[in-house]
Amino acid sequence: MRNLDHKHSHEAIKARLRNGPSISYLRDWIYGGIDGAVTTFAIVAGVVGAELSAGIVLILGVANLLADGFSMAASNYSGTKAEIDDYKRVRAAEIRHITEHPDGEREEVRQIFLAKGYEGAELDEIVHLVTSNQDMWLEVMLAEEYGISAVQRSPAKASIATFWAFVVCGAVPLIPYLFGLPASAALAAIMTGAVFLAIGAAKSLWSTASWYVSALETFAIGISAAGLAYAVGFILKTIVGIA
Repeated sequence: MRNLDHKHSHEAIKARLRNGPSISYLRDWIYGGIDGAVTTFAIVAGVVGAELSAGIVLILGVANLLADGFSMAASNYSGTKAEIDDYKRVRAAEIRHITEHPDGEREEVRQIFLAKGYEGAELDEIVHLVTSNQDMWLEVMLAEEYGISAVQRSPAKASIATFWAFVVCGAVPLIPYLFGLPASAALAAIMTGAVFLAIGAAKSLWSTASWYVSALETFAIGISAAGLAYAVGFILKTIVGIA
């Protein structure tokens, strides 16, 4: 959770800025958690009707958790790394543009801040300040022209957050089988719904929404996905004619 309340003394500000901006991996955690719960619920609901033993259900569930969790983590790693590669590509292109066409790039800066309402001597001073420092110049161009932030997320941390959220949340529908308790699709649905409510409530710590609104919103999204997964399985079972 990001601490938005901080001191404003000279030393406190200096120390805070020295550490650089914090990067959140909340979306990776939520993404992995919801998908893990939905995927495992679909497996449990699908095999309950076949009256498989608890051992077989656990084998299928754990195999899914590890395989799909790793697959999602690897995909998130590749996607995040692709964003970083694109940032490096665009940054290199902007360095080349600034070096080869400085007047044109200064004009771009001028028009960017002109559109923000600056003009006259004030606009000239801003253009001069921005273009007198290449790092600042690049940061402005990347943000304003391409919508790219200089603060990049770690592919490793993003993938780890996704994997562990997938495993932890996806393991919940398997708990009855783990302890030898009688399980059913209804029980799996209730436990999966509880996971969605918990994810939403936790998400509210990073949101302006109240915990119950965030919980209900995530519950609605997650249970819709889980319901769709169950419905598709039921329809296919009916079409194929499996008893």
